[in-house]
Amino acid sequence: MNDRPFAPSSAEADPDDGEHPDSGNRHLSTLMPRRRLLQGGMAAMTAAAFSPLGLAGCATPATRTPALGFAPVAKHRDDRLTVPPGYTATVLCATGDALDPAVGEYLNDGTDAGFDRRAGDHHDAIEYFGIGADGRHDPRAPDRALLVMNHENVYGTVMFLHPQGPTRDADGRRPAAEVRKEIDAHGVSMVEIRRGADGRFARQAASPLHRRITAATPVDLHGPLRGSPLARTAYSTDGTRARGTLSNCAAHRTPWGTYLTCEENWAYYFARGAGDDAARPPLEAKGLRRVGLREGRRDTFRWSTAGDDTEFARWDASVRAAEAGGDFRHEPNTFGWPVEIDPFAPNAAPRKRTAMGRFAHEGATPSRPVAGRPLAFYMGDDARGEYLYKFVSRATWSPADARGGLEAGDRYLDEGTLYAARFDADGRGRWLRLDPDQPAVRAAGLQRADELVLHARLAADAVGATRLDRPEWTAVNPANGEVYVTCTENPDRGNTGRSANDVPHAPLDAANPRHWRDLRQGREQKGNVNGHILRLREQGDDAAAEVFRWDVFLFGAQARADAGLDDAHYQRNVNLSGLTDANDLSKPDGCWFSPTTGILWIETDDNTYADVTNCMLLAAVPGRVGDGAEVVVANEAAGSPDPSVQAEVPVRTHVGRRMTEATLRRFLVAPRGAEVTGVTESPDGRALFVNIQHPGENTPATAIGEPSRYESHWPGNGGGLSAPYGPGGAVARPRSATVMITKDDGGLIGS
Repeated sequence: MNDRPFAPSSAEADPDDGEHPDSGNRHLSTLMPRRRLLQGGMAAMTAAAFSPLGLAGCATPATRTPALGFAPVAKHRDDRLTVPPGYTATVLCATGDALDPAVGEYLNDGTDAGFDRRAGDHHDAIEYFGIGADGRHDPRAPDRALLVMNHENVYGTVMFLHPQGPTRDADGRRPAAEVRKEIDAHGVSMVEIRRGADGRFARQAASPLHRRITAATPVDLHGPLRGSPLARTAYSTDGTRARGTLSNCAAHRTPWGTYLTCEENWAYYFARGAGDDAARPPLEAKGLRRVGLREGRRDTFRWSTAGDDTEFARWDASVRAAEAGGDFRHEPNTFGWPVEIDPFAPNAAPRKRTAMGRFAHEGATPSRPVAGRPLAFYMGDDARGEYLYKFVSRATWSPADARGGLEAGDRYLDEGTLYAARFDADGRGRWLRLDPDQPAVRAAGLQRADELVLHARLAADAVGATRLDRPEWTAVNPANGEVYVTCTENPDRGNTGRSANDVPHAPLDAANPRHWRDLRQGREQKGNVNGHILRLREQGDDAAAEVFRWDVFLFGAQARADAGLDDAHYQRNVNLSGLTDANDLSKPDGCWFSPTTGILWIETDDNTYADVTNCMLLAAVPGRVGDGAEVVVANEAAGSPDPSVQAEVPVRTHVGRRMTEATLRRFLVAPRGAEVTGVTESPDGRALFVNIQHPGENTPATAIGEPSRYESHWPGNGGGLSAPYGPGGAVARPRSATVMITKDDGGLIGS
């Protein structure tokens, strides 16, 4: 069959839109009477002046307020990438590009093999690792580097990897060769680039540092799960090793020079048989349900059907043997973690850092390192109604570890304290310790450290953490240490009733204060459909503090949402940040700070505003916690009465200063169907690298043989680029790609 054998249904939707909470947590005392706006604010705080990575000789991060010096890019729905006048966009690396010349150039017709030596699919987070004259990592090196990037998944574009799309036989089995290609298209790529005389970088055809980590690469388990009975599989009967990393979304460079990638929507890769809960201890079955891996579900890509070999059988997590070491019941337990990779140690296995907790890990962003103080890592759990976490290292930072590699990672990431955040109505918050010694945690059945980290969501449920609207990327302002958290969306927020998983919808609260009804192409949406960005500052600017202050930095909204239109579906509680046509956005997904300019780059992954514009990248001036006001959000239900909507629910919240076109501007608009994902830059700030993920993902599976029906042909069509990229031209199959953006006058990007 030429149909996708795993085409999503209502019960098997895009994993990025999932909801898994079985928690009934409500948020604390946030529903308030309507009142006038109260002016608020905090005094300006002194910015720190040390490197965000603690590496001797690095450029000092920007401590002045950045100034945006480019013309805003207009919204559009064209199949092209647009950047401001005076800038040039060039593709450096796209899906399937050869990292080993022996596999040949990519034909982009579905026949290409050897993806373990090609760039993977769905480019996501990316980091720049400078290469010094000695071939070692030098973060100051401006002209030669490794770009290390994630390949999140193949969802929505897997059809383009095969000649006629993915196939299956009459019994529903997938061909092994197709499945191996898909497995290898996941993971991480390391790609060498060098700057030429024209000031622009080019990908090197061959390099001893080129490397692929795939969903089949052997990895080591570290932390509390290592050697646990809960990690034993037929592959690793002692529970110390596993295979592969996948669903890699955000990533960050650690203060000691390694790459820390995170596994997000991993649960939907696995199957579990009907009645499997009864074959497991109750806590184990509950924990699997809590992460969305319910009994009786099929693996989305049907990898488990490709043969009896363990490379395929491991994707079926059903209990099939008398002992855990005889089957793959615990294979899912080896996913959902931060994964540390040393790009300059090609023979070292990646290490999964299990002390940091298991959930739908979007990323793990390090705090600013301070000598003699613990390090913190801020982590979003990307699902509706999930939590923000923090891991605080037991070890204190030593600048001598700045090039410590994976051994430094052992010191800072294998022992520490895991927390979940509670956002209180008064603008303060508290980090709630997740520890088996906590009575609420023990009462939830989590008695051991391995149980705690494996079932981090159950622990956060137990202590009463705040359920957020898909908390995704986190970013730490290098100038003052404040933490930014993208909350992408939650259409269930503020609605009564229960989800398809029989979970109560999250009520409105101060950190998630908006509910409205939105009409798009005749279809009504309600809840928080445009998302927002939270911001917090640790007490005493101490990353190990257990108390913080917070506000909402930015509310996603359409510019006209509160324009008083004669349309009952537009509310006056939506555009609270004062957005205009030059900077309005929906569904902020990623965020990243430039250490050179201090600009906060905001990436979107949106299907709500898609009737008006493709996804985008915006540049923001960050400000500081408390630079705005306390407001009351009306949340008035509009249109015809609907008993499923909570009507007239005012919510008091804390909002950062209103945006202007001087503090927020649209810098880039992506081609059709694409999400804007990772962002990084050269150390001199004169080259920006942006990942464009899954153009054309809405192409029907039946269109594989009809290029005229493809949603996108980018980058082969050259839309908005300095030149078309790869074979196919105007009828090319779309590909994810890394784009280099340079300023024509050689200046700083965004200035």
